[in-house]
Amino acid sequence: MRTLPSILHLDMDAFFASVEQAAKPSLRGKPVIVGGLGLRGVVSTCSYEARVFGVRSAMATAVARRLCPNAAYLWPRFVAYREVSEQVMAMIRELSPLVEQLSVDEAYVDLEAGPYGPALAAATPAEGAELVQAIAQDLRADIEERTALTASIGAAGSKLMAKIASEQAKPNGLVLVTPGQERAVLGPMSVRALPGVGPATEQALRRAGLLTVAEVAEQSEDELMRLLGKAHGAGVSLMARGLDEREVVPDRDAKSVSVEDTYEVDLADRDRILHELDELTARCVRRLRAAGRSGRTVVIKVRRFDFSTLTRSETLRGPTDDERVIAATARRLAAQVNLTGGIRLLGVGVSQLAEYTQEDLFAHAAEAEAAEAEAAEAEIAAQADADSSGPEPEPAAEPLPTASAAQPVRWRIWLPGQDVTHEEYGPGWVQGSGVGRVTVRFETPYSPPGRVRTFPVDDAALTPSDPLPLRQRPE
Repeated sequence: MRTLPSILHLDMDAFFASVEQAAKPSLRGKPVIVGGLGLRGVVSTCSYEARVFGVRSAMATAVARRLCPNAAYLWPRFVAYREVSEQVMAMIRELSPLVEQLSVDEAYVDLEAGPYGPALAAATPAEGAELVQAIAQDLRADIEERTALTASIGAAGSKLMAKIASEQAKPNGLVLVTPGQERAVLGPMSVRALPGVGPATEQALRRAGLLTVAEVAEQSEDELMRLLGKAHGAGVSLMARGLDEREVVPDRDAKSVSVEDTYEVDLADRDRILHELDELTARCVRRLRAAGRSGRTVVIKVRRFDFSTLTRSETLRGPTDDERVIAATARRLAAQVNLTGGIRLLGVGVSQLAEYTQEDLFAHAAEAEAAEAEAAEAEIAAQADADSSGPEPEPAAEPLPTASAAQPVRWRIWLPGQDVTHEEYGPGWVQGSGVGRVTVRFETPYSPPGRVRTFPVDDAALTPSDPLPLRQRPE
């Protein structure tokens, strides 16, 4: 273990939502929710103004709309987020070559391997802690100056404690844990604060009467290995005592993104299994989007009651991060597996990862919105057939445009938050669209809140555009 808090964990604050607020002056200081906007959409990120109303990441968008109906609901702009992420990561890499990027908005950095290494090596513990704090404060100030965004940073002698410190620092703060204080910081926390402690492990510890990290730390390693298994028990024992010797590993390039759960009681009901598969898919998609990636191959993993483990996979026509597409594929794969007898473990993963592109974003969005419009029309028609003697139903909303050789889908489907440019009014963003009209607010990151205008969805003067930088570049 290190004697200096020389590992930083940086986490951008409400990253997607903060980028949107910085890019759209009219949304600053207001609740902003970024994520899927369809019937089964999920909140990816929400601003702190939205969290006051109880909105949280991973919440169904329909629930978020009930809690915070007046928020701005925006489709993710992954191109914009990646551009800002690259700026932030470049600043971090000026501090050290050892940077472990976890996602577009999160990274570890080892200061001892960088230009400040000699000064840290020669410093006393108190001087070293003071220098680390100054470095971290300067980094936060530089990020805000260059991107208009805020970051929270944790500094500690290990990756475990740096991550926990950054959580305590949120939002827009800095927390430093000096080596030797790990157990005092961890002790009062719930066992779920430890990496690798999920619902199943929490339940196993709870049955043994262990609710806090301090209570876990008091147990012998042998006892935890008996409760949790040899490898997992040994790992939890070390973490509970604040011991973590993991190195900062640079240039992580994930080949796949996956999640899995082991169940205390074997799952035997098919509907319950499919429900769990959908939940795993939602978690997998959140990780995929946090990394700014999409993937072509969907994989499920099934461990049966007899401990036999099976995997099934299907490769799609193109990369996607659409939760509905991945969930439907996972269900098809599950149909290929004999689920009788009980399931101990389920997993969902996506491989053959690719960078997310703007074309992917609009194509998948158009497919999803068109499918929902078609489903809504079918439901109206079915209701009319079932009750032909009642009053006539209101006409269905105008169907969403479809692709044609002359008019690509991405020019006809306007998504809330999308960057656009009008030949007369200049750059702006889509506030909403429907019934053949699209509403645009004309403003830039460096202008006052702009005016709103409405156009036909096929207005030739209105076109999609690239995101503008959050800070105006000098001439």
